[in-house]
Amino acid sequence: MVFSSLTFIYVFLPLSLLFHYLSRNTLYRNIVLTVFSLIFYAWGEPMWIILLLISSFYDYFNGILVERFHGTWKAKLFLVLSVVGNLGILLAYKYGGFIWENIDWMLKNFNDWFNMSLVTPFEKPTNTLPIGISFYTFQTISYVVDVYRGDTKAQRNPLNFLMFVSLFHQLVAGPIVRYVTIADQIENRRVDWNLISSGVGRFCFGLFKKVVVANIASELVDKYMIYTYHGDGNFDLSSYEAWFGIVMFSVQIYFDFSGYSDMAIGLGRMFGFKYDENFKHPYAAQSVADFYRRWHISLGTFLRDYVYFPLGGGRKNRYRNIIIVWILTGFWHGASWNFVLWGLYFGCFMVLEKLLENVLKKTPRIIRHAYTLILIVFSRALFYFDSLYLSNTHFENSDFKHESDWSPLFGFMGNLFNSPNAVNPAFYGDLMMHLYFFILVILLCIPWDEIFTEENRFRLKVERIFYFAQPAVNFALLAIATTLLVNATHNPFIYFRF
Repeated sequence: MVFSSLTFIYVFLPLSLLFHYLSRNTLYRNIVLTVFSLIFYAWGEPMWIILLLISSFYDYFNGILVERFHGTWKAKLFLVLSVVGNLGILLAYKYGGFIWENIDWMLKNFNDWFNMSLVTPFEKPTNTLPIGISFYTFQTISYVVDVYRGDTKAQRNPLNFLMFVSLFHQLVAGPIVRYVTIADQIENRRVDWNLISSGVGRFCFGLFKKVVVANIASELVDKYMIYTYHGDGNFDLSSYEAWFGIVMFSVQIYFDFSGYSDMAIGLGRMFGFKYDENFKHPYAAQSVADFYRRWHISLGTFLRDYVYFPLGGGRKNRYRNIIIVWILTGFWHGASWNFVLWGLYFGCFMVLEKLLENVLKKTPRIIRHAYTLILIVFSRALFYFDSLYLSNTHFENSDFKHESDWSPLFGFMGNLFNSPNAVNPAFYGDLMMHLYFFILVILLCIPWDEIFTEENRFRLKVERIFYFAQPAVNFALLAIATTLLVNATHNPFIYFRF
């Protein structure tokens, strides 16, 4: 089940809210939330509930044992067991196929070199990826580490801990919610109508971003990120269209994921939880570092607090630590070398920006902004595909020997805006047809709250008007999204694959 479905919006969510608020008893509410969360998770693949339960109770006991033996070697032992166990689950279910493919490739080459017949010692894993596994394993790891550090007390109630891990608001696609953020809210939630109202508004806005913006961009991505060589010197896509495709993918992935995060944050508020922000206008960034301070903030802060700082942060081997963190960031996103390359790509630019920090500060804002957007959009050609081979064909099509000077992104003979075939006339039709859509995308990417600060009189007037108009705005956003969802057959969500 996804948030942007009619079943969730008009059946699951109302029922879960109704049963949640039937009683003021926190224990009852936590039971209701846990049951509904498990139903939500089981909707797609019931078998993975077992893995979720195993992971939850494994770290529930690790947390208690770490606290019990705090300050001794036994506490460190149970911390290590937690980290190894969770990473082992990730390796088995997310990276097993990737590990097998690389071992198999190395053995085949070894066999060719030394005329041997070694075989991979285990069968290639064929299991599907459990939904949300990258998110909930990181949450439980952070919980045990925080208990070990003394930042929080271990949760003694197994039901409360299971609810924390399985909360359907953020279970399948984040944001990565740390236990310390909501520890008090788990046991001490009160009905706050202002919080509920803001949650409804945030959910409707996120739904609008997902259904109206991300889904439309997704249709254009499907059309302009796939190309075919016909064998006669012609290709389906020109370089214009290939670049348009990765720009639209940049739009899709932002509004898809930020819209889902908005809905998650809104749902949390409806049930009395306050989650941290996960996106803060990333396409307004002035550098790559600034971009990733604004993008998927919960993942960035997790890797900063649990990897970068323990490695030494900026005090010791700063540049090495940055590269390690970014390789891990890439690997977290997918079991493929193109994601590792994507992480290394940004790690190198992070290091470069640190080295040229003074130069970057003196560079005009518009140039910094353009430089950042170009690097981000260009990287999407790596991020879109799930294999290094497919990513490479978007940069340089080496398969077509007689057309070796052509690539989808870089055109013919180094000319960025040419390719062996003419631009499809239908491309211009798509541009004109989606003109208002592009304007909407630009307006939604502008950081209005940063332009108009809280003290700005114009902003105060707008907020005062919006306070009274919010119910009508929420209804309009919901109505538009519902209209598009009725009979819709195209409603993908990118981050389910992570």
